[in-house]
Amino acid sequence: MPIIEGKYNIPKGRIAVCQSRFNELATDSLLKGALDMLYRLGVAEEAVDVFRVPGAFELLGLVRRLEETQRYAGIIALGCVIRGQTPHFEHIASAVSSQLAQMAASAQCSISFGVLTCDDVAQAMDRAGLKAGNKGAEAAASCVEMANLYARISKIEDD
Repeated sequence: MPIIEGKYNIPKGRIAVCQSRFNELATDSLLKGALDMLYRLGVAEEAVDVFRVPGAFELLGLVRRLEETQRYAGIIALGCVIRGQTPHFEHIASAVSSQLAQMAASAQCSISFGVLTCDDVAQAMDRAGLKAGNKGAEAAASCVEMANLYARISKIEDD
């Protein structure tokens, strides 16, 4: 029985990295981590497009439109939502998480989730590379692995 999983090979096709500017201190670190991981995995700089949007909510429309173009082997969504004193956090975090999950489940390409949902700025910075690893780098690695798995599945279907 073969076990089929993605590899960290260079995926065929382009990678889109979508960054929210809101909470930019954290999202800039996520972007840096994602790009560093992509380049370490052998993805050429020329094969990566970086898109920036105002906030995490705007990632949804961008990711959907990029997926519809069918130009990308993978799309990485990076953002940061920090809890405040109003219910706004719950609404945005829930909408972004559920909508990106729905898109990832139905997309023809890999869509990776690198959106931090944190209680405070210190927690966000820890998850953006200070103490708890860099979730942008993790999302990039996941994106490459899944893009390669999807490509392998397509080859199996063609046989």
